[in-house]
Amino acid sequence: MQSIKVADYYNHRPVTFKADMSIESAVEKLLQSCQTGGPVVDDLGTVIGFVSEQDCLQQMLNSTYQNEAHCVIGDVMTKEPLCVTPEHSVMTLAENMKIDKPKMYPVCDEQGKLMGVITRAHILLALDKHLHDNYAPGKRFV
Repeated sequence: MQSIKVADYYNHRPVTFKADMSIESAVEKLLQSCQTGGPVVDDLGTVIGFVSEQDCLQQMLNSTYQNEAHCVIGDVMTKEPLCVTPEHSVMTLAENMKIDKPKMYPVCDEQGKLMGVITRAHILLALDKHLHDNYAPGKRFV
């Protein structure tokens, strides 16, 4: 099971954000993509943060109460997101996701460049596929 790698299951084309993007624009992207969050990247594609629906929701509530709507992603993003590599173990990531950890992780190369994202749904798919492959009818165990 440890040999199941993130590389085989992550989303190669996630929705991304820029630090100077308005919260309102980010919310529109999230709603259109059905993603619950996403990596914030610089002009070179390096992950510099992560923004979630929860981050946006909190800021939009604050803006509503204050009747003011000028805030950008850089103001609310998590500045040191937890990234994984394509070689990371799906099992290890599944263990991390059981606890109060992110539901989505950026997948990055060694230089921190974004390659994609992996979510709990991707992890469930990997585990489900592995279980079905191991317990397929006619499969013999030695």
